[in-house]
Amino acid sequence: MACATLTACAVASIRPAASGEAAFAAEVCLAVDQQLSPGTALPRTAAATKGGGPLKIVAMGSSSTLGLWQSNPAATYPGILQQELTRLKPASRVIVINSGRNADTIPGNIARFDSDVLAHNPDLVVWQVGTNDVTWLESADSLTKKIVDGVRALRANGADVILMDQQYAPVILASQYSKMQASIAEAARQERVGLFSRFELMRRSVDAGLSIGALVAWDGLHNSAAGYDCIGRALARAIVAVTR
Repeated sequence: MACATLTACAVASIRPAASGEAAFAAEVCLAVDQQLSPGTALPRTAAATKGGGPLKIVAMGSSSTLGLWQSNPAATYPGILQQELTRLKPASRVIVINSGRNADTIPGNIARFDSDVLAHNPDLVVWQVGTNDVTWLESADSLTKKIVDGVRALRANGADVILMDQQYAPVILASQYSKMQASIAEAARQERVGLFSRFELMRRSVDAGLSIGALVAWDGLHNSAAGYDCIGRALARAIVAVTR
C-alpha cells in the first residue's frame, strides 16, 4: 500500500533492531566522533573531575531526555552518560539527574528550571532543546532569545551549560527544523556555551551507511536503544575531551 507522505514511508520502514544489530549500530554511530562546538569551556566540570568529584549533571529536556520507549532508566541517554563518564573517570563520583518530561517545550523547560535543575546545584546542565517547538510560527530572533534567556538562567549559579539540538529523524525532517537548528546554534555562539549536535551525529551515521531505523524508534521521532546508547556515550567522550 502506498504511503500518504514521505514521512509516513520513512516511519513505516523503521523496525526494532535485534540486540546484536543495536550494538553494531551504536558502534558505527560512535565512530563518526561528534564533538562539542569549538571553543567550549567547562571549567566547573573540569574542576569537579580533577578533584575526584562528585560531578553532578542535570539532563533537562523533553521525552527524548526522559527516554521514551525505554523501560530501564539506565538505557536512556542520561543513564548511558553516567555509565560512560564513570568508566572514563573512575576516580570521580558521577551523578546524572534526569529531568526530562514528555511533550515539554522551551517555555515549559524554563518554568521548571528552579525546581528541576537549579535546586540540585549542578556542575553541568545538558539542555536538550527544540524538538517540541519546531512548529512555532515565530521569527528566528524570537526563538534565539528564548534559548539565550534560558541559558543565562542556568548559568546564574555558575553551572556549565551544554545545549543539545534536535534528533535526525523523519518527523523532525518533515518540520521547520532548520530554523530551530539555527536558533540553537546561534544561542550557543552568543553565550559561548557548548553545543552537542545529536542531529549531526545521527546524520553522519546515516551517511556512513546506517539505516535511519537503526537509531530511531518505531514512531519516527524518538531514539532507539542504539540511538540513546550512542548519544550518551558520544556526549560523555566529548565532555572528557574538553575537560582533559
